[in-house]
Amino acid sequence: MTDDRHTILLVDDHPMMRRGIRQLLELEDDLRVCGEAGDGEAALALADELAPQLILLDNNMARLNGVETLRRLRQNGYAGKVLLFTVSDAEDDVHDALRLGADGYLLKDMEPEHLVREIRNALRGELVVSPSLAKVLAQGLRAPRPATQQELTERERQVLRMVMAGNSNKVIGARLGITEGTVKVHMKNLLQKLKLRSRVEAAVWALEHLT
Repeated sequence: MTDDRHTILLVDDHPMMRRGIRQLLELEDDLRVCGEAGDGEAALALADELAPQLILLDNNMARLNGVETLRRLRQNGYAGKVLLFTVSDAEDDVHDALRLGADGYLLKDMEPEHLVREIRNALRGELVVSPSLAKVLAQGLRAPRPATQQELTERERQVLRMVMAGNSNKVIGARLGITEGTVKVHMKNLLQKLKLRSRVEAAVWALEHLT
């Protein structure tokens, strides 16, 4: 019988935290913990061995912190989803993680059911960030930009709002009645107009200017 559940690697230096998350995810029919690591070095080895679809990664670990582990995961070619799951809301940590290719940054004070929901959202290709981090993200992007909201087309503003809500290009296209390729073109134009480097920065710009 084929097991089609999504596979998740837990990385945290606190065994009790790993056990609690494992027990939480074991209650879900579509999620399966395929491995656990207590530090970044072990996580790198297990990511290569198990090829999990998602890694839930603590940041504050002694031997190799989460951000550096993420950097090395991407350098090693790991293409799965990575969620930082930590107590740290430091601006540098949040920005570094997202710019290194994290698919989300979640704080450990969230409700268990919210963690499960955000894991599913990330697996669907959405960017997931704890709501309390919105200001932290925005503070890092307050420098003046060459383009303004008025210089964007109505379609571009629609796309931006949906990016801000965490929707994938496929979902945006379906909801707007355009192709995924057209959404990608809009995103490319948006990044050029706003002089932004990534989808994450576009989402934060939208949070600042379109709400």
